[in-house]
Amino acid sequence: MAVTGGGGIQGYVCTPHHKQSSSLIENWKKSDNVIDIYFVTATFSDESVAYFPNKANHYTLVSFNDMTGILDDIKKYNMDRLSFMFSFSSPLFERSGDKLNYVSLYFTKYTNGDSAIGDLANAIARREKVKKASLAQMQLLAAEQPKFAFPYSKNLVILEVEGEATHQTDQKYCERTRRDVARKGIALNNLVSFSILEKLK
Repeated sequence: MAVTGGGGIQGYVCTPHHKQSSSLIENWKKSDNVIDIYFVTATFSDESVAYFPNKANHYTLVSFNDMTGILDDIKKYNMDRLSFMFSFSSPLFERSGDKLNYVSLYFTKYTNGDSAIGDLANAIARREKVKKASLAQMQLLAAEQPKFAFPYSKNLVILEVEGEATHQTDQKYCERTRRDVARKGIALNNLVSFSILEKLK
């Protein structure tokens, strides 16, 4: 999935999918700011579950060109349950792909200036199904913030995986990718993964 567009901050927003979501989704389908919309199921890692007590099982995952417009949309439609904004801070690599199947997020203790980031990019780039990898930051969008703040929200890595196989296969593929990176001495910890069930835009 190629993300193109103006000078805004690009990324994903992830909002719980429920009956009230339809008007927001229809609005996003018409928006030039929104690139893709997916209906997804989310799997939170054991390590991260405590930080997201109000999590849902199904979400609408939206890729956007400019974060500002998306924040306005979320406020306007008053999404009461916790939503997540993942804004790209730096791309690691990107290659063309046909079908996004799986999006996996990891947290790391490394930051953008660390030499380990170059090693990380090289290790992930060897994995053919990974079509895009980006460094990212997470922002929680909710009327009430969770009791425990997630400590690595500025140190995220997003992998976008293309696949025709099952989501279980994609999950195992990402886990093998994580282990490949670990062999380089770079620890990646899974935060949450999104299995794409349907493309809505």
